[in-house]
Amino acid sequence: MSMKERVIALGFFDGVHLGHGALLRRTAQEAAARGCTPAVFTFDRPPKEVVSGVPCPLINSPEDRRDLVRRLYGIRDVIMVPFDQEMMTTPWDDFVSRILVGRYHAVHLVAGHDHHFGHKNQGSPELLARKCAQLGLGCDIIPQVTVAGIPVSSTYIRRLVELGQVDRAAQFLGHPHVLTGAVRHGRGIGSARLFPTANLTVPPHVLVPSHGVYATRATLEDGTAYEAVTNVGTRPTVDNGTDVTVEACLLDFQGDLYGRTLRLEFFCHLRDEVRFDSLDALKAQIAADAEATRRYFAARR
Repeated sequence: MSMKERVIALGFFDGVHLGHGALLRRTAQEAAARGCTPAVFTFDRPPKEVVSGVPCPLINSPEDRRDLVRRLYGIRDVIMVPFDQEMMTTPWDDFVSRILVGRYHAVHLVAGHDHHFGHKNQGSPELLARKCAQLGLGCDIIPQVTVAGIPVSSTYIRRLVELGQVDRAAQFLGHPHVLTGAVRHGRGIGSARLFPTANLTVPPHVLVPSHGVYATRATLEDGTAYEAVTNVGTRPTVDNGTDVTVEACLLDFQGDLYGRTLRLEFFCHLRDEVRFDSLDALKAQIAADAEATRRYFAARR
């Protein structure tokens, strides 16, 4: 590893919401002033999940967290490490001096007002600031961020996503809710008899919005983007009514999507998922959903 100096933001960053954004903007600003690399130190999975053994549903996959901090906030290095025995047992002060400074060459650290770290979460923002002063490091502790008096938190945003309130979630995220995955083969009913669709593989332990139909934007690896109607649910009209799928119909797209990676951004809940008496009735509803999606985006241009 090169000996480049870094300004490092600390946190798990699930959702990469407005509170995280305050840390990340400060990190990029300080790095630019110092001529250093703006970086994030985070874990591949939630420490709480490792300690408790209970899977923790997340707003984003690790890949989406990495993309969001880079794409939206100009972070160049994402140091994403396993939360393993070393990380679980390292004393908080050793974590700062040996890992952040010794291993990753931190010259300035940025953390949130409630950030705890190190063995048994014994490290606190106050201790971090004191340790940085002892080591001659810069340090910023970012205060709580609120929207309309409501604290911005990953826990609150998770609940909004679970309820399908993706437009409200975006107010706290600062961007649309994102879900990225590989396109897999479906049963072919959509392509053959309805509209061309992309069935998305949802990463493990990642939340999907509540069952329903959404106005979304789909972006391919080359950056081309399409308005899309996305169904989240069990497809009761054409499927067994139990397996949850995320199926996006890209408007005005021609071509094969199988095997490609698709980034979906959820903008608005259009309607609940319902069972139709026939494929013709479903097709007519999807056409109406497509028009509603076009109107939604046209109104925001």
